Amino acid sequence: MRVFVAGATGYTGREVVAQLRCADHDVVAHVRQDSARLSHWLGHFTRLGATVDTTAWQADAIAETLRKLQPDVVFALLGTTAKRRRRANHNARDGAAETYEAVDYGLTVLLLSAAERCGRGPRFVYLSSLGARERAPGAYLRARWRVEAALQASSLPWTIARPSFITGDNRDEPRLGERIGAGLVDAILTALAAIGVRGPHARFASLRNDALARGLVHHGLAPESVGQIVEADRLREVAAL
Repeated sequence: MRVFVAGATGYTGREVVAQLRCADHDVVAHVRQDSARLSHWLGHFTRLGATVDTTAWQADAIAETLRKLQPDVVFALLGTTAKRRRRANHNARDGAAETYEAVDYGLTVLLLSAAERCGRGPRFVYLSSLGARERAPGAYLRARWRVEAALQASSLPWTIARPSFITGDNRDEPRLGERIGAGLVDAILTALAAIGVRGPHARFASLRNDALARGLVHHGLAPESVGQIVEADRLREVAAL
């Protein structure tokens, strides 16, 4: 298959690209034109055998790229980070472009619209989050829910993945608070599983980025997962294989 991966340089995205290439798929990894590590990612993805695309995040430009590529599957793994938002806040003009509304929702919906316009009707695989819902307490989860709603209302076949905490080594940002939170939750869930209460562990325990990528690739390409919201327990089952 030909697969377009948006958010390829992210903590999960880079693993998705690697695993797709291991399965010998034709992968196009999108990298932002303004990435400070553009040369690094060009070398990294080229060594994996993937093609690097640097199309600007403009609706017509992305639509034209997808029209030319005609991908079978589009992975949407986009999202801003706390570090990028803090850095952008030092510059009001840039800050407006580094919010959950602008990136997590705005760019993903732009990509969705471009995929609908490309003529092929590719399958759209979206990395959402556990807890995404209309009245979620945080802007991040509300933005994820809005993307889910837009995707389900679209003309494309889709698969939505909702993992819990994402953990692992070699993160671009330390995210100490997230690591501590994941560790505490995992410890509680492991204790519950030890006394026979296993359901919460399967649903809420953290996933390493490589394990999550295995689940995303499996369900993102499996015909039986079209039109399904894949929760963390099903992603975990694939990771354990």
